[in-house]
This record gives sequence, C-alpha cells and structure tokens, in this order.
Amino acid sequence: MSSTLSPTDYDSLEIQQQYNDINNRWELADEDWDNENSSARLFERSRIKALADEREAVQKKTFTKWVNSHLARVTCRIADLYNDLRDGRMLIRLLEVLSGEQLPKPTKGRMRIHCLENVDKALQFLKEQKVHLENMGSHDIVDGNHRLTLGLIWTIILRFQIQDISVETEDNKEKKSAKDALLLWCQMKTALVLMQYQNVNVHNFTTSWRDGLAFNAIVHKHRPDLIDIDTLKKCNAHYNLQNAFNVAEKELGLTKLLDPEDVNVDQPDEKSIITYVATYYHYFSKMKALAVEGKRIGKVLDYAIEADKLIEKYETLASDLLQWIEQTILTLNDRKLANSLSGVQNQLQAFNTYRTVEKPPKFTEKGNLEVLLFTIQSKMRANNQKVYIPREGKLISDINKAWERLEKAEHERELALRNELIRQEKLEQLAARFDRKAAMRETWLSENQRLVSQDNFGVDISAVEAAVRKHEAIETDIVAYSERVQAVNAVATELEAECYHDIKRVLARKNNVVRLWDYLRELVASRRERLLLNLDLQKMFQDLAYLMDWMEEMKGRLQSQDFGKHLHGVEDLLQIHALVEADIAVQAERIKAVGTAAQRFATPGEGNCSTHTTLEEKEQLRQEEEERRKRRPPTPPEPEPEVTVQPVLLPDSQTAWRKNGKESCAPCHRPVLSIQMPEMAEVTSGARLDALAEEKEHSPAPSPKARTKLPALTPEPAHSATLPLRSPDPTAQEHLEGALCRKQEMEAQGKKAANRSWQNVYCVLHKGSLGFYKDAKNASHGVPYHGEVPISLQGAQCNVALDYKKRKHVFKLGLNDGKEYLFQAKDEAEMSTWMRVINALVACTPTPQQDTEDPSSLTGKGMTRAMSMPPVSPNSAAEVSVTLRSKDGKEKDREKRFSFFKKKQ
Repeated sequence: MSSTLSPTDYDSLEIQQQYNDINNRWELADEDWDNENSSARLFERSRIKALADEREAVQKKTFTKWVNSHLARVTCRIADLYNDLRDGRMLIRLLEVLSGEQLPKPTKGRMRIHCLENVDKALQFLKEQKVHLENMGSHDIVDGNHRLTLGLIWTIILRFQIQDISVETEDNKEKKSAKDALLLWCQMKTALVLMQYQNVNVHNFTTSWRDGLAFNAIVHKHRPDLIDIDTLKKCNAHYNLQNAFNVAEKELGLTKLLDPEDVNVDQPDEKSIITYVATYYHYFSKMKALAVEGKRIGKVLDYAIEADKLIEKYETLASDLLQWIEQTILTLNDRKLANSLSGVQNQLQAFNTYRTVEKPPKFTEKGNLEVLLFTIQSKMRANNQKVYIPREGKLISDINKAWERLEKAEHERELALRNELIRQEKLEQLAARFDRKAAMRETWLSENQRLVSQDNFGVDISAVEAAVRKHEAIETDIVAYSERVQAVNAVATELEAECYHDIKRVLARKNNVVRLWDYLRELVASRRERLLLNLDLQKMFQDLAYLMDWMEEMKGRLQSQDFGKHLHGVEDLLQIHALVEADIAVQAERIKAVGTAAQRFATPGEGNCSTHTTLEEKEQLRQEEEERRKRRPPTPPEPEPEVTVQPVLLPDSQTAWRKNGKESCAPCHRPVLSIQMPEMAEVTSGARLDALAEEKEHSPAPSPKARTKLPALTPEPAHSATLPLRSPDPTAQEHLEGALCRKQEMEAQGKKAANRSWQNVYCVLHKGSLGFYKDAKNASHGVPYHGEVPISLQGAQCNVALDYKKRKHVFKLGLNDGKEYLFQAKDEAEMSTWMRVINALVACTPTPQQDTEDPSSLTGKGMTRAMSMPPVSPNSAAEVSVTLRSKDGKEKDREKRFSFFKKKQ
C-alpha cells in the first residue's frame, strides 16, 4: 500500500478490506469447521449471516434512497439498486449529476455487451477522478453482485459526498480523514453548551446515534426554532429518531435515508449513518456558506445600492445641467433685441447679471459632476464591479462640449448686445440731430410764412419794384433752403430705415415740416402773383400819369394865341400843328390800350390786388403821397442803401419840345431807382439764421483772431422783365483777417514754387486784395510778410483742396496770373468762412477783360442818360439811330425826328 494515499482512499481500502474479510470467512472450506463443535459453528455462522443480511438490507435501502435523491434532479429514479444499475445508464446519469460533468453518451442496446460497455464508461470516469477500485469490474455490476454493487455506491458516496468534508480547528496541524472530520464536526455541534446537550455523546457512527438525540441536537444547533430539545428524553429513542427525521425532511428538505428501526438496533449500520449524517453536514455547511455569502452579498448590495444612488444622482445632475445649458443657449441665441436704448441697456444689464450670478454656480456644479463620476468609478473598481460609464449624451466630454457651445453663444450674445447698443446710441444722436434740425426748420418756415403773408407793397412803382426785388430775394433764399428741408427728410428716412423705436413721432414731425414747406411755397407763389399784378397796376398808373401830364401840356400849347407874325412863321406853326395832330393820333392808340388795361382792374372780382379800390381812389392816394413827399423836408441820404440809377424811357418819349428857347426832354424821362433796401438785408439774415446755427452745430467757434465783417448777403434776384440788370456794388467789400497756415504750390507762368514749405502767416482780406503779415501787430502797422505785395483776387478761384490728404481743413486759392496757394484753417467753420468771403469778393470784383475790352459794360454801373444816348447834332434834320431802353430794360433802335426841334439861327 503506497504511503501517498489520501484519507478518502484509505477509507475506501478499509471498507473494501472489510468486505473481503467477510467474503473470505464465508468462503472457507467446510473442513476447517469440522474439527470443532459443529453446532456452535453453525450457530455462529447463521448469526453472522443474519447480521450481514440485515446490514446489507439497510445499506441497500439507504443507498437506494441516496441515489434517488440525486437522480431526482434529472427526473430519474431506480426501484432496485442491484438490477437498475446493471445496464450502466443510471450509473452514468448519477455520476453526471454528482460531478457536474458530461460523460460519454451511453451505448444503445440491451445486450450484455452494451451493458458492460456502459459500466466501463462509468468506472473509467471514476478512475479519472482518482477513485481506487480494487477487485471490481464491469461484469460484477452487470451480473448484479450485491456486495460489489454496494461497495461501488459506497465508493461513489465517499468520493463525491464525504471526501470534501473538512473541519477547521485551532491547531489544525493534523490531517484527518473524511470520516474523522465528519465525526469531529458532529462532536463540535453537539458539545455541551449551557447544559442543552448533556445527554448527547457522539464518539462513533453506530451506537452514539441510537437514541436519536444526536440527530435532534445537530438540527437544533442550526435551527433552534424547529426542535424543542428540552422535551426530548433519552429513553424514548424511537420518538427522537422519528422527530429528527421528519423535521429534517419537512423543514430542511433532506431525504429520509433511514428509518427509526434501522438505527434503534444494537449495532446500527455505520455506512448508512455516515451517509445520512453527511447530508446534514452538506446542508448546514451550505447554509453557513450561504449566510456568509449573504453577508458578503449584503455588503456588495449595499455598495451596489450606494453606487446606484450615486449614479442616479449623477444622471439627474447631468440631465439638469445639460437642460439648463440648452435652454440658456436658446435664450442667448435669441436675437429679438429691444428696439430702444433703454431696452438694450436693460438687456445688457440682465446679461451681466447672468454672467456674475447665474453662471458661476453652474460652473461649480459642472466640476462637482466630474468629481462625483470619479468617486463612483473608484468605488466600483474597489468592489470589483463593472465600472459605470455614462450613456451617450451624458459623458463628461458631452457636458464639456455643451459648455463650450454655451460660452460661444454667450460671446455672440455679448457682441450682438454691444453692437446694438452702439447702433441705438447712434440712432438717439441722429434723432436728437433730427429734432434740432426740425425745430430750426419749423421756426424758419413759420417766420417766413409770417413774412410772406404781409402785402406791404407800397403805393408807388418804386416801392412796388423794391418789394419785387425783396420778394425775389426771399424766393431765392427759399429755393436755396430746399436742401435743408431735404436734409430733414433724409435724416427721417435714415431713422425709418434703421427702425427707430419712436419713428411715428419722427415721421409726424417730418410731415409737419414738409407741410409747412409746401404751404410756404404756396404762399410765396401766391404773393408773387399779387405782387406782379400790383406792379402792373403801378405801371398802368405811371402810364396814366404820363398821359395826363402830356395832355395837360398839349392842352396848354394848343391854347396858345401865337399864330405867327408873318408867312414864314405861320407856315412853321402849321407844320408843328400837323406834327402835333400826328402825335395825338399815335397817343390815341396808347390811351385806348391803357383804358383796356384799366378795365381789368376796374371790374369787381378781377385783378386780385392787395387793396380793392377803384382807379380814382388809387390815383387820389398817389397824388396825396406826392403832395406829402413835396412838403416833406429833405433828409440827408443814408449811407447803407445802394442806389443805382437806370434810365427807363417809356415809348414815344423821344418827342422834344421847345421851351423858353431851349431844348428839353419830355417829362417822362424819369429814372427808375434800383435800391438795395435795409429790409432785404434783414430778410436775408433771417433766412440764413439756421444755416449759421448748423455751422455752429457741426464745428466749434472760429478763431478769436479771425475778425469778420459780414455784410448784408443779399442774393442776386432773378431779373424781371421790367427790372434792369444790377451789378454788384464795388464799395460793399468785406473785411476779414486771421492767422492761417500757407503753402505756395505754383508760381506765375505755371511753374512749381521753389519754396513749398508751410508757413504761419497773418492774412488780411480787404477791398479785393489779400495781404500777408507776420502777425496782427505788423498787420496794424502795415509791415508785410517778407515785403510781399498784396495779391489781387480778380479772376481768382477758391475751393476745398480735396486732393490734398496730408492735412485737414485745407482750401486752394488759384490766382488769375497762375499762382496757386494752399491754406490750412483751424477747423471746418474757419475754412468755410474764408472760402465764402473770398468767393463773394471774387464775384464782386470785375475781371480785367470786362474793364478793357467792352466799354459798353459800363452802362450797367449806374450810367447816366448822357452815357446811354450818343450826342445828336441839333442842326441835322436827318433820321438817326438812337440807343434806347424800353420798360423791360432791353435796348432797341428807333427812328427819331428832330426836324421841328431845330433852333433858330
């Protein structure tokens, strides 16, 4: 026997040896018993056989129940242990259930060879499991050998149910066999504790179990709720055994392998008891393992529950954070911004509140989510659990990406709010500018409406003509003012295009300005019609006065008593009378024309004059005015009004009369005065009021050194058909002085200047010339800059130097001789002032060609009658061509006879 046998192998060998001893005893020859008393021998042999049969029967019953308890897992059962195992099928099925492994499939067939083959498969598997089978073959099982069949089942029980039994002790130094370990386990469970198991003494697997107390003690040890150990008596063995077996079967589910009568005998079968007690051991060991495993599972479950709570918390927080981010992104991407400055400011304030109050806690929450996920994953790794990974959409990377989109939307929102704030500020400034312009336009238009509503035309032709010129100046100013009205419309249009929040008020005010403008134009047109009609009336009065004077004089001459003293004198008088009759015939047509024109004003409802009076009342008013003018003392002439005498010769006024022996012109040769009235200067100044205000609005005040004497800037009126041309007055020249920065670009003859550097000079503009000085002191003493002679502005040109980009506020002055200068002013207003005054002086200053080449141009500068009419010899009776001027100011040629105006020799 090898010394390396395991305790299980040792038990198997011991059991096998016992069976061999029994068989050997029965196989002894009969001769060995003949030498002794034959009756004793027979009794002993019969007793031993009976005990062996009894033990074999108990073992068969116990082993059959044990086999069926395991085959029940696969819904199989055997009725006879010896016969049902002969084919090997049930044996293979039993080994598969016990080992949990797959054995070769049984061979089909019922022949002996098939049975031997199946049993060999089972035995071969046992050999592979290192189970020692001595003197046992497949034919023993197939033949139904009781002893070897029971030995095979016992071997299987030892291998698969008893071999794994082990008990942990404090010393645990000695290796015990499975039988001893099972016995030690039973002793430990039934040890005397608090006098509970005082009648239980387990020292073997035979007699120690007869009274049944050991079985009850083991059950009570593990399940005290099932058995009342105090009520059990040692003398009542059958009850004790029955109680233990029934409780084990009903409450614990253990198969009742034994019956009370199988145990309550003098010598119980050890194998059967071991087999039954092993089922107790495995059940309670499994229960303990389950309890320990339960505790472990409980801890794992606690960890899992805690992890699940943390996971649920993470998912909730992540969902809430992602939802907040998405909602905030939608809010930030909303571009429905307020359409007012205060609204945008409130939105910007709300955005700043979001960044400083609402966003920081969410950023902290985002960091806490990362820490929470790391904690969850760390605990799950420590508990050997599968690491939690958030589902797609709730990963930390997803949250970080959403946060990046949030910050991008936040940046775009801030940029949009800043741009809208700048736009609203510009719109508010533009609206304020519109209000200022509209207020100035409304004031100007109202004042001019009041002005043109007054029909103070005067009662004589000179006053009406002055009123016409004044009205033409007003018209010119109003026409020039249309650009400023259009500027108001342009600003309103721009505000409307930019969707200004108060656009209704702006459009209403713009419409008011346009309405005032249209009404002013209607008033001006209506006043012009009335004024021209009044002028026609005054001209008719003038023609009437001329005709009345002519008729009075003609009446006086015709009433003369001078008929001549001799024939020659009578002939002369007859010729003169013939001429008078011809002249009267000519004047008759004129009187008829004047009468027809007078009917127009005499008819009620026609003429639309400023005063609806009859011709007689008009004439009476005119005569009274002339009487008052004659009686009025002479007043010294005022220096301000400009008077330009233009002779206007009425038709048929060339007839000369002899009076007192001298030649004389007809009394109708009345000069018509072109007067620049002070009222016109006032009108012009009022018209330019808002222009100056706008210049002040867009530019700072001019330099204190630039002292400007602004004249009454009266625009040249459009020439009427009855008004002569007027030239600018050379005496009304402007004076302007101030410091400028000068640079000479070109010299005379079109050459570039040698010194083209910028120089600070003090400029004085006076009487059509521009002088340069070092400073104001030298200008007052008349010391020119480096001896330069003042330059003349005749034929000069002044405009903004748009092509010069190096400096601001630069204008160009080009002279008639080819010189060219660049001047830099302090600001836009100062540059505009210099340019306006220079251009005005250039317009007032005649060019050299006008002075030299066309002498007839002098007729436009207050020329006298002698300058407009060439001298005519009185001795000539021939018809000569005379330059005359009609009512409309145009020149014409008429034939004039001087035959009867000849002076006596």
